[in-house]
Amino acid sequence: MLPDYLSAEGERRCRRLLAGATARLRARPAAAAVLVPLCSVRGVPALLYTLRSSRLVGRHKGDVSFPGGKCDPTDQDVVHTALRETREELGLTVPEEHVWGVLQPVHDRQKATVVPVLAGVGPLDPQSLRPNPKEVDQVFALPLAHLLQEQNQGYTHFCHRGHFSYTLPVFLHGPHRVWGLTAVITEFTLQLLAPGAYQPCLATSKRLTG
Repeated sequence: MLPDYLSAEGERRCRRLLAGATARLRARPAAAAVLVPLCSVRGVPALLYTLRSSRLVGRHKGDVSFPGGKCDPTDQDVVHTALRETREELGLTVPEEHVWGVLQPVHDRQKATVVPVLAGVGPLDPQSLRPNPKEVDQVFALPLAHLLQEQNQGYTHFCHRGHFSYTLPVFLHGPHRVWGLTAVITEFTLQLLAPGAYQPCLATSKRLTG
């Protein structure tokens, strides 16, 4: 049986481990921030994902992602960016005290910094949410137990001009494939929540984030 990752003890452990990075990174300038919503769906610990609208402009349309977006000059810090974007995209208001901390930033192909913010959003029915149709086509949750099963984990090797460039994790066999930076952030989250249960086969994501 899997541990209760949503327990008060588990939350305290994660907050303690993230405290240093949160203090260091929270107010640091970044291009964007995303919320990593840790929720309970019918009593099962899960992560909440969105399927970005296919009507969006740009190469990320139709991708699986966490709620989030670009930092606004009026945002106090990256935590407020993540909370604001989640409210705008999903109609989900997450109190700031539910934020556990800031995870390791990642960088996209343009070297823009994206900061993941982990928060506990409590019991949730993804179907009860009313996402903004201009930004989100679908909301779905993947149980931590699903993400931790090896048969649902894989890796994608990327090449540039015919040569191997880097490798990123991918999570399979859910409603949609989780890949790219969202998979990297998912991997960081699993390493934090379940260090004994999740051991990535390849320590490659740091090439993208270091």
